Formats: sequence, C-alpha cells, structure tokens
Amino acid sequence: MEFSIVIPAFNEEGNIQQLYQRILETMRSMKSTFEIIFVDDGSSDQTAARVESVRKKDKRVHLIQFSRNFGKASALSAGMREAKGDIVVTMDADLQDDPAEIPRMHEKLQQGYDLVVGWKYKRQDPFLTKRLPSKLFNAAIRWLHKIKLHDSDCNFRMMRKEVAKEVLFYGGLFRYIPSLAHWRGYRVAEIPVVHHKRFSGKSKWGFSRLFKGSLDLITVTFLLRYKNSPLYFFGVSGGILFLLGLIAGLILLYDKYVLGQLIASRPLLLLAILLIVLGAQFIFFGLLGEMITHASQKDEINYRIRKRL
Repeated sequence: MEFSIVIPAFNEEGNIQQLYQRILETMRSMKSTFEIIFVDDGSSDQTAARVESVRKKDKRVHLIQFSRNFGKASALSAGMREAKGDIVVTMDADLQDDPAEIPRMHEKLQQGYDLVVGWKYKRQDPFLTKRLPSKLFNAAIRWLHKIKLHDSDCNFRMMRKEVAKEVLFYGGLFRYIPSLAHWRGYRVAEIPVVHHKRFSGKSKWGFSRLFKGSLDLITVTFLLRYKNSPLYFFGVSGGILFLLGLIAGLILLYDKYVLGQLIASRPLLLLAILLIVLGAQFIFFGLLGEMITHASQKDEINYRIRKRL
C-alpha cells in the first residue's frame, strides 16, 4: 500500500461523493495503490451512510464511525492508527483542500523530507474569523517553536508512515504536528497549495477554537522545551520567586535591626513570606516532575536515529 488518505468528517454528507471522485481521479493519474479512511466524528447527518454507499462500490474506502463527537484530534489519531500505507495524507472533508495537489506534495516529499505541509497562500475564508487568527497563530508558532512554516495548522499534510506512528498528540495538538515532528528530528517542508471555498455544509469554526488553540500552544511549547526536564521550568521560576522573597526579607531585616523600624504590619513582610513559600513550592513541583518523568520514561527512547551503518 503506497498511500493512506485519512479524512476526519463531521456533518459533511454533501461532500463525501464529490471528494471521493476527486481523490480517485488523482490517484488514478499517479497509478498508485491507496486506501481512503473516512473517520465519522459522531455526525448527526448522513455522513456515515454516504461513506458506506461509496464503499459498496470501492473496497479501498474504509469507515471509522465514532459513537459521539470526540473531536478532530481523536478522528485523526484513529485514522492514522489504521493506516497501512507507506505515506499518510491527511485532509479535511469540506473540499477546500484539493486532492489534485497530492502529486506535488509527493514530489516534495521525495526530495528527502518526512513531512510536507500545505500552505493555503490564497485562503478562501473570511478574514476576521479565520485568516487573521491563523496568521497570528502561525506567527506565534514560528517564534516559539523555531519552525519556518507559513501555515503550520493546515490539516492538508503528507507524511511518511513513521512520522504518523511516532508523533503522538491529544486534545487539539493536531494543529502542531509539524512542530512535534520537527522537535523529533524529522525534516519538515511546505508547498503552496490551492484552497477552495467550502463546497457544501457549514464551517465548524468558532471562537471557542481560538481560545482552545491558545491553550494548546502553551501546552505544546511547554512539552517541546521542558517535557524531559520539568525542573528547568519550575526550578528557574521558583528560584526567581525565592530570590525576590529573600531580597524582600533582607530589606525588612535591615529596616528592623539597623533603622529600628517596625515591620510586623508592613505589606512587604507578607509579600516576602509569600514569595519564599511560592518559590519553594515551584522547586518542589519541579523535583516531583523530574521523579515522575524518570519513572515513566525508563523504557522510553528519547532520541531518533536517522541512519545506522
């Protein structure tokens, strides 16, 4: 099996047949073996029934149907676990991603890359609700994760099977697959791709996604930098707080024993105690995190070998 195309779908009944036809045309032109895995994320319409109808004619089409809506990350994870192809393609079911771009992505992948991300350089979405938040998110990702991609959160991606199997994610972290892959040493690239207006159905975007995406960005940044050494984060933060509290305490001691001032009712005393306690707690959390990391990663390999001779 050369290609596995994983497509999460939520209430996309009007797009399934057309999307299948476009993928079929593209894969026929490439003369490649492939499978299409639709993951119905608890749709309330006829999405699953439309996929079943297509499968009756083509057994290369597979369906994974969730009992309820678990979210896009779970749908992608389920599809990628079932994928049998040497190369895994992920794309949305709204027909905004064009399957005709798959050959170009494959050509880029064959240049020595492990993951190719589509860059929707002429995005056919509203500016305020989608394009502007996306630009801000991607600017933050480039700055925090040191990865040079214009559209890191684009779900139109092509990756080698080992990337799909090794890069684990949960919650909304599917947006940061390129960052996670880059952190593990995989070679990541992007190409400009055509982006269409939605063919059928309604967009699932909402401001709640913007808030969740911000929290996910904090989570991924923390995992990339401090997953294996949590004491670096908590220790530095705790050390700064402890030092500030110690400085405040020394100032109070100077005022009391050198200047003869009363310090019992001064707010600085409470602040000094608070900073010292918080600093000690942060350092303790860091040590506790190190113990948990050590215990949980005894058999985990924290490196990836690119070549062995």
